[in-house]
Amino acid sequence: MKTFKRWLGIPIAVAIALGTASTALSQVVAITSNSQTIQLSGTSGGSKQDSKGCAGSIGSTPNHVVQVAEDANLQFTLQASGEPALLIRSSSGQDFCVPADSYSNGKITIPGRWSKGTYSVYVGDRAKGQHSYTLSISRS
Repeated sequence: MKTFKRWLGIPIAVAIALGTASTALSQVVAITSNSQTIQLSGTSGGSKQDSKGCAGSIGSTPNHVVQVAEDANLQFTLQASGEPALLIRSSSGQDFCVPADSYSNGKITIPGRWSKGTYSVYVGDRAKGQHSYTLSISRS
């Protein structure tokens, strides 16, 4: 019976470890020619400081990874409390970063022509807080 009890704890520990590891993984979203508006949510901020200072505190991994299948006119819209900032990093290392201002009530919009590729999306907080957010990606 001792052997059974000892081995019973291993699957539970593995399940807990996998559950913990999965929270650190980024949510991957694919944008195709027939994609409708995509709504995502999560928690802003994190333990890492954005090296360029625009986004404030961010997670060690992106909140979302967006894969754009073909060049497209897209609009990223973030709504969050606190002092949010939206940082979008292309696979080539180019950053697009917009912090909310005092007039926007936590709403940030980044429209533009996005080239085919993979983008890492970080939702930061300039006051080092953590707040829930909603991010929508739509064709513009």
